[in-house]
Amino acid sequence: MKQRSAVRAPGLGWTIFFSVVSALYMYPIIMVLLNSFKEENAITTEGAFQLPTAATWAGLSNYVDAIASKGFLQSLGYSLFITVSSVALILLCCSMCAWYITRVHSLLSRLIYLLCVFSMVVPFQMVMFTLSQTADRLHLNTPWNICIIYLGFGAGLAVFMFSGFMKSIPLEIEEAATIDGCNPLQVYFHVVFPILRPTMISVGVLETMWVWNDYLLPTLVLNIKAYKTIPMLIQYFRGSFGRVEMGPMMACIMLTILPIVIVYLLCQRHIIKGVVAGAVKG
Repeated sequence: MKQRSAVRAPGLGWTIFFSVVSALYMYPIIMVLLNSFKEENAITTEGAFQLPTAATWAGLSNYVDAIASKGFLQSLGYSLFITVSSVALILLCCSMCAWYITRVHSLLSRLIYLLCVFSMVVPFQMVMFTLSQTADRLHLNTPWNICIIYLGFGAGLAVFMFSGFMKSIPLEIEEAATIDGCNPLQVYFHVVFPILRPTMISVGVLETMWVWNDYLLPTLVLNIKAYKTIPMLIQYFRGSFGRVEMGPMMACIMLTILPIVIVYLLCQRHIIKGVVAGAVKG
């Protein structure tokens, strides 16, 4: 006789329930997408929740206006550079820190781990004002240096996940590489780093979603007159007398959402593997 599986598939009722919940969560995004194709005068309190018609259809004109005005391409470049540099720095530094924590058993390594975990529960509002002053004094208020600040705020989750996965890597593999003549850096980059791929992708995607969509930290740190990221740019779609250009704003929001959605869809299976490996193993 075949042994029954211990994991049961969800019933039809639960499937319908989660489908309805997912649709409710997607509803605001769908409305933003529909409104991005409407004429400006059709996006009102009453008409915002109506489907586009032949009279209100604007085509791609809102997207053209969003890209051509307000410095969209420049803001896109700033957001892209900040995201790539911050995530790369987080992955490199935090993975090496987690390797040190799991391989060197000392009071210092334990203290570093506890501080990283503690940083995840500290509200950002507690440090936002002192952070702004510190960033100005240390000249971290530019897109080229803000990655150092993101490293500090992203280290907690990254070190926690990397440490959980590091504990599952057999120490004998690293010892064998050391016997073959590898120094610590060679052991890390040639042995440990390739094994970390699932967790690297998982942490990378999670940190990318956070940095790309972040509005508060760049607003506090960067010089708003000189540098604007994409989330900061969205609020500047205003016309004369305080009128908000709703059509181009909706188009800009969709252009902001699209890259991160594509990244998430391409890497979602790696996210689940990395989270499970970092939280359970060890």
